Amino acid sequence: MRGGARAFWENGAMDMPEFLHAIPKVSLHLHLMGSVQARTVVDLATKHGVPLPEYDEPEDLYDYPDIYKFLHMYDNSALAVIDREDFHRLAYETLTDAAAHNVRYREMFFNPTTHMAAGVSYETAVDGLIDGMRDAQTDHGIECRLIAAVNRMETPELAVTMVETMLEHPRDEVIGIGMDYAEAEFPPERFWKAYRMAGDAGLHLTAHSSEDAPPRNIETCLDLLGCERIDHGYHVVESEAIMQRCVDEQVIFTCTPVSTAWVYFGNDLDNHPIKTMAARGIKLMLDCDDPPMFKTDPSKDYVLAYEHMGFGVSDFRRFMLNGIDGCWVTDDTKARWRSEFTAEFDALAAKID
Repeated sequence: MRGGARAFWENGAMDMPEFLHAIPKVSLHLHLMGSVQARTVVDLATKHGVPLPEYDEPEDLYDYPDIYKFLHMYDNSALAVIDREDFHRLAYETLTDAAAHNVRYREMFFNPTTHMAAGVSYETAVDGLIDGMRDAQTDHGIECRLIAAVNRMETPELAVTMVETMLEHPRDEVIGIGMDYAEAEFPPERFWKAYRMAGDAGLHLTAHSSEDAPPRNIETCLDLLGCERIDHGYHVVESEAIMQRCVDEQVIFTCTPVSTAWVYFGNDLDNHPIKTMAARGIKLMLDCDDPPMFKTDPSKDYVLAYEHMGFGVSDFRRFMLNGIDGCWVTDDTKARWRSEFTAEFDALAAKID
């Protein structure tokens, strides 16, 4: 049991927020650059002489009115990450933060083409991240793997180049590809070739889909791209047929309440589609997307889902197990985690006041 969970256990009874902080977690939907603390962005920008927008406090950099301003800041932050030590710092810090919330395993998105466009080689970025991942596992017991994400606002040809670069420089820690950035005007079928290449090479496949676009994108991702998971997927509730298909096929959805409520649903967590998805039997898990950029963390998304969506202990137990089922690890590892995590979860649940 990690430190956060142990403290609550030793103190006896706990309330639901304490319980949700303490339970063991897997993380399948988090972006590297979205997980960087604002003070780290300032430090690295100062180190490399990279200009930033005006601010009074570093946290002011993470105040923005819409998704496009958010993406601009996301990209701007990446320009300050240049050498191998910088990437080590980013990975180590975000995994240290996650371990404090009892996250045991994470599959983390990063955007190679963003860093390559800034003149940073793929090898520098990925090897620095792996350095930080290994040190975080040694120091905090958290394990991590990487998902290279296609920026769907760039060209399909650049996505192919990204996959070719990955295959030229294989790393055991890079286990799949994903797709992110604004979806509405950039449908997934544009990137079929990059996904075909990655799948043929044995990489795992996922994609942000139907986050701000129709549910037919989900079927495109499943049928054309070959995706094993769907990231977000909230508009699935608009199609009975596609929703039922996903229930029948037990497709894992990685959902992030806080960030998407702010961006797409008028900050209305009480009526977020996640509620309907769970009620209809969609196999979903919860994560925190871009935590400091949306002023959340791995526990806060759980707590707000409890407070606003009516989920109880049995729901969070199911979400935890869904997350394990969605991990790209061996079946033996999944079975071991299901046994260990369930025992720990149930022991903690018995302490809820």
